Amino acid sequence: MKLPDFEQVNGPVLMLNMLKFRDKAHYIETYIPAFNEVVSQLGIEGIKVTLMSEVISNIIASEHDDWDAILLVEYPTAKAFKTIAESEAYHTIAGPQREAALTDLKLFMTQKTAL
Repeated sequence: MKLPDFEQVNGPVLMLNMLKFRDKAHYIETYIPAFNEVVSQLGIEGIKVTLMSEVISNIIASEHDDWDAILLVEYPTAKAFKTIAESEAYHTIAGPQREAALTDLKLFMTQKTAL
């Protein structure tokens, strides 16, 4: 996967993951540990899951937006996310586990803003 450079993005980013499970237990028990192993191998610190929440109702969305859960993960920088996502370690160790656990995924890079 080739991502933009994100040169203009400074500071921490929050990745909003919209998840449709094939196998939720596999995601939690296999993908998340595999992802953590990749992060450890790459020596990237400061990544934290800030929220995992089940979707209980589709209020304002198309009927095809049928998601099981959302996951919000904070990365210290956009570059840290890019390093992981483009790494051979991710594609070898964690990527296959994600594909086995999910039938669909949407991913949005966000950044906190003042209200």
